[in-house]
Amino acid sequence: MAMFTTGILVLTSPLNTLPLRIAPVLSSAAQLVERTLYVHLHPGLILGGGNQPRPVFIPPVVDLSTIISRLYSNAADVCGHLDVRVLLTNVRAQSATSSGTTIPNGPFPRPQSLSHSPDVVLTDFPLQNPGQSNQVMQCLQSYTGHCYVCSPGLPSVLLHPQLMMLQETEDALKEPEEEAEPLETYSDVVVGGTFDRLHGAHKTLLNISCLLANRRFLIGVCDKAMLKKKVLKELVEPYSVRVQRLQEFLQEIKPSLQVEIVPLDDPYGVSVVDPLLQCIVVSEETRKGGEAVNKKRIENGMPALVLHEIQLLKDAHHTETEEEKISSSSLRSRLLGTLLTPPKDTSHLAPLPYVIGLTGGSGSGKSSIARRLEALGAVRVDCDKLGHEVYQPDTAAHHRVLKEFGSDLLNEDKTINRRALGRKVFGNKERLKALTDIVWPEIALLVKNIISQAREEGKQVCVLDAAVLLEAGWTDMTHEVWVTIIPEEEAVIRITERDGVTTEDALRRLQSQWSNSQQVERANVVLSTRWEPEVTQKQVLKAWELLQERITQRTKGDISS
Repeated sequence: MAMFTTGILVLTSPLNTLPLRIAPVLSSAAQLVERTLYVHLHPGLILGGGNQPRPVFIPPVVDLSTIISRLYSNAADVCGHLDVRVLLTNVRAQSATSSGTTIPNGPFPRPQSLSHSPDVVLTDFPLQNPGQSNQVMQCLQSYTGHCYVCSPGLPSVLLHPQLMMLQETEDALKEPEEEAEPLETYSDVVVGGTFDRLHGAHKTLLNISCLLANRRFLIGVCDKAMLKKKVLKELVEPYSVRVQRLQEFLQEIKPSLQVEIVPLDDPYGVSVVDPLLQCIVVSEETRKGGEAVNKKRIENGMPALVLHEIQLLKDAHHTETEEEKISSSSLRSRLLGTLLTPPKDTSHLAPLPYVIGLTGGSGSGKSSIARRLEALGAVRVDCDKLGHEVYQPDTAAHHRVLKEFGSDLLNEDKTINRRALGRKVFGNKERLKALTDIVWPEIALLVKNIISQAREEGKQVCVLDAAVLLEAGWTDMTHEVWVTIIPEEEAVIRITERDGVTTEDALRRLQSQWSNSQQVERANVVLSTRWEPEVTQKQVLKAWELLQERITQRTKGDISS
């Protein structure tokens, strides 16, 4: 069957039998949908009967909260490539619907627009009679069209035939359905978090918060100071991007809610000063933070918030260096070695050898990665070594440096005393620029000669190992820029141990260079040596294999054009 980009899954099973069905239903849906899967819950919905069913309000119950967690947890396990979103437009507390105002036409006075237009509707509805399939599918189309903006003639698929094996298990476990336990809801609910690369655990937190909130949902999003201790903080999405994705997600999940998103620059934010808040949603990991919020609120003369705790979602695919829970830090670590941004236009360069510009701050492990790439077959161009060569006697740079900075720099063997030269330019930006204006172009000429030689020898890849790649403007010689990063505190430890300098000197050196964030902004690929050497090697192998795929595709494209 053809694949669809976006689908809506209408779940009709009773809440007490739905947990068993979620994984197989999602697995079946993932064979048909490749990008976004919206989930609409209507337990007990009858399709294909005498009357066309209409959407109704579903009261929030404890079982519904459990189902939402199960949906996102199972989705992470069986269809991680799908962006699953559980829609709650038709879920509303009785108190919210009986406040004296009548809501016309149930939860959908008009069809709700979704950011991704659905091109298929799926359901787990059990077909009792195969002869009714057309009637059931037409009924499903009509029902879905009443709820959401869909294209006419939306294809419909009954997943139940693929779920028949569950029937006997469900029948054996079937018990008399007890009255569902109501879920306590609140006017105003608050949560806080980073919300980087919105994943299943975030969605669970947001969906359950939407389930609990009747009027307003307040979200504090970590910014600036609150990001300093995050793993691979340089890869955290910009605040504006995270906010935009939250807004889009929540507008679809529960459009009736008043959503407020504010920056979080300390552990408390507005949660300790907003008197209207009633509930804070936490996980077992952040419960202590919620208790600290309540302590501050009481100190501020405000009532404590109800702490509603949700379970963390386990990550079935985590590696030994990643957290067991689904987390943004694990997702960021999986980005290492992958292409983060497409390469710029390099039509002015020869297609081969493919030149990688590799850079990184002092102590970042840049050269160790260059040597690993060399072992895999790349030609390594050591720019630090070339930097020494351009100072040799009888070179253009040698004469120009002496003319600019004085012949008192000469050693007895006619070489330049680079330590004395360093003292002349240290702390003086103008003098330093005068030096780099002489040296960097000469190094670039040597680099180009090596690349030309590699081309004549039929080499596929050159790695330009250059600490000043970005500052010197050498990226115009490269097809891609790769950046190596480690936390500043780790870099300081490495520099002091390697070079025998003080912590203060190491910090000064790092602060005189481009920051990790500045370098990552210009990177196509990012790597990190913060973990064990085996982890670094896996990153490099992944980066190398993906690079080979890109080179192959590029070569094919050049041949076909």
